[in-house]
Amino acid sequence: MAHTDHQTMRRVLRREIAGTIGLLTDEHDFRAMRRYRTFAFDSHQTYLQQVEALLKTRASQGSHTTVALFDPQEYAEYCAKTGLDPDVPSSRTRFTAELATTGPTVPYQGQPLSDLVPVLVDEAVRQATWEYASTLLARVGACASCGEDIGRAAFTRASDLLVRILDTAGPGNRHLVCSVSATPETLLAVLHADADDNGALQLDEAEALEFTTVLALGIATRSPGGLVMRTSAPGTTDRIYGWRLRGEGLSPLTAGEVFDAYCTDIESGDLISPESDVDYCAPPDLGDEPETGGHHH
Repeated sequence: MAHTDHQTMRRVLRREIAGTIGLLTDEHDFRAMRRYRTFAFDSHQTYLQQVEALLKTRASQGSHTTVALFDPQEYAEYCAKTGLDPDVPSSRTRFTAELATTGPTVPYQGQPLSDLVPVLVDEAVRQATWEYASTLLARVGACASCGEDIGRAAFTRASDLLVRILDTAGPGNRHLVCSVSATPETLLAVLHADADDNGALQLDEAEALEFTTVLALGIATRSPGGLVMRTSAPGTTDRIYGWRLRGEGLSPLTAGEVFDAYCTDIESGDLISPESDVDYCAPPDLGDEPETGGHHH
């Protein structure tokens, strides 16, 4: 009887253990892992099917699982740094445990793997963008004239601008995109700000941090860039407007400039039919500049 009770308690305790699985999302990464003798799969499709079956089984047992993006190159570097044998399952387990705390993850909530993978990849891109922008921002250094940390001042300035942009927008959901021309490629950040039933905005903190960091980088380096907002509310026409980065601030785009940006094919220059029920317009006034914030001179 006591033995049965112990088994029951262990089953209960297993439900208290959260798990993480490192997922090879594409064929290229899957092939890279096949060089290890202990990696048992030879078909990426079969591998994905088995992962999804495992996730469903754990969910049916009441276990919580997060899915992390498994990068074979990062795994090889991790093993070289820690002195672990990469061709041992326990090494993959330890690396996955590291991913659970430092890498991009998505909780499994019963969604098909085909829906989860794009979200996981987007999360990885978002985190990589934030890390890269943060590194560049930190490298800007201090002002030679006054000693102020330019990156920190730019982040404060970007935070203030974002608050004012959200505060002056109309009711409904907001979708913002910020682009900054950087080396070697343009950085993009996206922020969703959805209104709840009481009209209060709900922001994803990680998205907001990435968005503010990319905007701050553009301000600190005075790089070409822009910001576009789309607002949507039931029973109303969607509104699209934006600004270009100019110095330490934002310069509003005219309605014509917004229309041209959205209704012109980038490669051919041909006109594209505008969306129906969309108002391409000038942005609202962001109000007076604050007395503090930013790096002036």
